[in-house]
Amino acid sequence: MNKALAFSSSALLFLLLANLFPFLAFRAQGREQVMNLLHSSFELATQGHPVLAALVAVFILLIPALMLSTLLYLLIPLKRGRYPHNGYRVCRYLFTLKPWSMVEVFLIGVLVSLIKIASMADVILGISFWAYVLFSLCLTAAISAIDRHHLWIWLEHAHANRK
Repeated sequence: MNKALAFSSSALLFLLLANLFPFLAFRAQGREQVMNLLHSSFELATQGHPVLAALVAVFILLIPALMLSTLLYLLIPLKRGRYPHNGYRVCRYLFTLKPWSMVEVFLIGVLVSLIKIASMADVILGISFWAYVLFSLCLTAAISAIDRHHLWIWLEHAHANRK
C-alpha cells in the first residue's frame, strides 16, 4: 500500500505539472507553435475534429485523472485504517476505468509523430512532456502495485473495524 500511495502522490504532482507548462513547441520557417495538453484538444476541435478532440481529452486527461483520484480516495483512508465512504463502489470504478486509460498509447503516438515531424521542423519538448512521461510511469507503477484482491481485503478489514 505504501508503494502505491507514493506512486499515486507522485503521479498527481506530475499530472498537475503536465497541465501547467508547454508540452511541445514546433519551429519551422521562422514560425513557432507552442502547445500544452489542453490546447491540443482545442486545436483538434478548431481543425474540424470535435469528436477526436473530446476523445483525446477524455482518454489522456479525464480518465487517468479519475483513476488517480479514486486510487488516492481509497488509499489515504485505508493507510489510516479507515474505511473510505462507498469504498467498495469506488474500488469497482477504479478497475472499470483501468482499461480505458490511454496514457501509454498517447505517449507512443506522440513519440512516433515526433520522429516524423522532426524532419520537417525543430521540435522542442517542454516541461509538460517530461512531466506527462513521469505521470504515465508513476500511474502505471501505482496501479501495478495494487493487487485487486489485496485492495478488496484491505477494504473489508477497514469496513469490519468501522463497526
